[in-house]
Amino acid sequence: MTTSPTRPPLPAVQLRVPTDEDAHAWHTVFDDTDVMEFLGGPAELSVYEEFTARQRMHDAQRGYCMWTLLDAEGAVIGFTGAQPWPREEWGPVGEIEIGWRLGRSAWGKGYAYAAALATLDRLRAAGVPYVVAMIDARNTRSVAVAERLGMDLAEEFLTPGGNPGRRYALSLA
Repeated sequence: MTTSPTRPPLPAVQLRVPTDEDAHAWHTVFDDTDVMEFLGGPAELSVYEEFTARQRMHDAQRGYCMWTLLDAEGAVIGFTGAQPWPREEWGPVGEIEIGWRLGRSAWGKGYAYAAALATLDRLRAAGVPYVVAMIDARNTRSVAVAERLGMDLAEEFLTPGGNPGRRYALSLA
């Protein structure tokens, strides 16, 4: 008789529309060079204030956004969700990008995958037909989450900064 390895259960996650206070929480959680390694380094609080405001607008208009990610105890550990691709000059303009970003204390515990699954459920309910994930190819943690979700590698490219990138795609039909 053979047995298959079992994965530990996924952690409980909660998703909520970002609040003004979440801008401060994100700034604190992401103020880490390792967390922001593939995203240009830590950002100023004003970046998160604008970002949370934009996400509230997306949620009101579309029914989805980059939601604040909370652990089972209600602590802010990052964000996950989806938004229209935010850049006009390159990338999958017109497509919906799924994404996740977690503070270092939440790494390696299954939160990104659990939150991404919850995001996909919400996007299906909102009628989104497919999503893409734009990932720095050197970011092995995010690549692993996309592949575990069953996303297909659709394209490899160089970012405007010259870094290797990957566009993953997933049909939600």
